[in-house]
Amino acid sequence: MLSNIYKALAHPVRRDILAILRSGPRLSGDLADRFEMSWPSLSRHLAVLKDADLITAERQGTKILYRVKTSVVEDAAAALLALAGTRPAQDETEGSENALSDIPPNPESEE
Repeated sequence: MLSNIYKALAHPVRRDILAILRSGPRLSGDLADRFEMSWPSLSRHLAVLKDADLITAERQGTKILYRVKTSVVEDAAAALLALAGTRPAQDETEGSENALSDIPPNPESEE
């Protein structure tokens, strides 16, 4: 499932769609008005996001209302941060309230 999410997030248009949907649900026509591309191209981007379970689509008559699945996006972001090593592991931070005090002073900086 993560590979589908990474594939979905790899394209800037799909990231832009998610950014728009983060501010609230949008109808398909509203999304189409924001992008200079054909409807089939935009529809394909939306399908990739749906396949990755990042958005939902709810039919309302002849229109479709798209919503972001915030929890899935947050989980994907957390996984990316963990891969990048920007979040320390839980056991690395336990008991190190003042980790800088364990670092010996630089003898060259003493006057």
